[in-house]
Amino acid sequence: MTLAAEIHNGTSPEKLLAPVLSAFWDQPDSWTLETYRRHDGYEGLRKALAMDPDDLIAYVKDSGLRGRGGAGFPTGMKWQFIPQGDGKPHYLVVNADESEPGTCKDIPLLFANPHSLIEGIVIACYAIRSSHAFIYLRGEVVPVLRRLHEAVREAYEAGYLGKDILGSGLDLELTVHAGAGAYICGEETALLDSLEGRRGQPRLRPPFPAVAGLYACPTVVNNVESIASVPAILNRGKDWFKSMGSEKSPGFTLYSLSGHVTSPGQYEAPLGITLRQLLDMSGGMRAGHRLKFWTPGGSSTPMFTEEHLDVPLDYEGVGAAGSMLGTKALQCFDETTCVVRAVTRWTEFYAHESCGKCTPCREGTYWLVQLLRDIEAGKGETADLDKLNDIADNINGKSFCALGDGAASPIFSSLKYFREEYEQHITGKGCPFDPARSTAWADDKNTDGKNAHRGVNA
Repeated sequence: MTLAAEIHNGTSPEKLLAPVLSAFWDQPDSWTLETYRRHDGYEGLRKALAMDPDDLIAYVKDSGLRGRGGAGFPTGMKWQFIPQGDGKPHYLVVNADESEPGTCKDIPLLFANPHSLIEGIVIACYAIRSSHAFIYLRGEVVPVLRRLHEAVREAYEAGYLGKDILGSGLDLELTVHAGAGAYICGEETALLDSLEGRRGQPRLRPPFPAVAGLYACPTVVNNVESIASVPAILNRGKDWFKSMGSEKSPGFTLYSLSGHVTSPGQYEAPLGITLRQLLDMSGGMRAGHRLKFWTPGGSSTPMFTEEHLDVPLDYEGVGAAGSMLGTKALQCFDETTCVVRAVTRWTEFYAHESCGKCTPCREGTYWLVQLLRDIEAGKGETADLDKLNDIADNINGKSFCALGDGAASPIFSSLKYFREEYEQHITGKGCPFDPARSTAWADDKNTDGKNAHRGVNA
């Protein structure tokens, strides 16, 4: 039975949630080894160590776990790509450089339940025959860095890291590395360059990281949530995991709900739930307002509108509707939000974070910002809309990495759904949502309209 069918059959929306990674986030000292052990912590590792590494890879592959970092590539298949018997060191690198606008799942997970990641790392390293793993953490989140260091210390002390883990013969060193705050380092090959001490810029592929990754050795790069999901699969079984979600996108995942909603936060649910159902659980949009547009996977994914409320939030459903599930960052904006202003702010971010390695992204994002600023200020011309589309088209699919595609996505989708609003900025010589020019803020009971406008879109 689908999630939508369960709702129609009277199932409470809250019962559709699947707290696994977030099951005990609200408990005192949730981040400690003691609390983690009380919730079957490291039991999945014991089961994994009793298996042959190749069988373990096959088990994770059969579970259907897909990467939770954006692309949705099967995790077990990624592990399978690592060549065996090549005489080279193998590495696991966990991408914790969470910086996509609107995405806020990995940092809360590491802050509240870091041992789920550490256990998953040990399991993954056993499977790919690695003796050294790295966590590349976004350096600005110092409280998370401290908590992660403490969790690693606890794991070493308890024998889950280091020499001869649980008597299995597995030796594993785990290094936590704090990045310097570059969005581009979320791209896996730029992350590897940064980890090696070089400037973070994407590499030309092939060779792919599975063949020549960190220090030119076979490397698996996985997202935090992908690896942290593995222990539960081993402990409770792949059939349990496949019983949730859809056929091609099984399991549970974290949805980051933010914006003009009554109760923003992390909602852990099976893949395939809809935004309508999540809004039902969170109290809906803020009082007196309606949904205008939203992103299914952060600002780098094509935006959706109210007509997409019932799109299944799994990889196939969102893709068929014309966007990408990405990191499941559901940013919701109500009718008081200026689309042009929001897209301009996102584009400014991408222009600032472009590494400058390739011309389409470096030059294209710069010119997109110039045009958008003029349009927002009422200085644009009608021909600028086609020019925006042309520049975005010259970036999309032609840049060195996916940053360029991400910058083009909100341009294409906003022109598709809100071209009239762009035209209003041009013909009206300014933003119709400007509090000084518009009555759109008169009915906002929650806060002063000017402050609401600045806080949401600045």
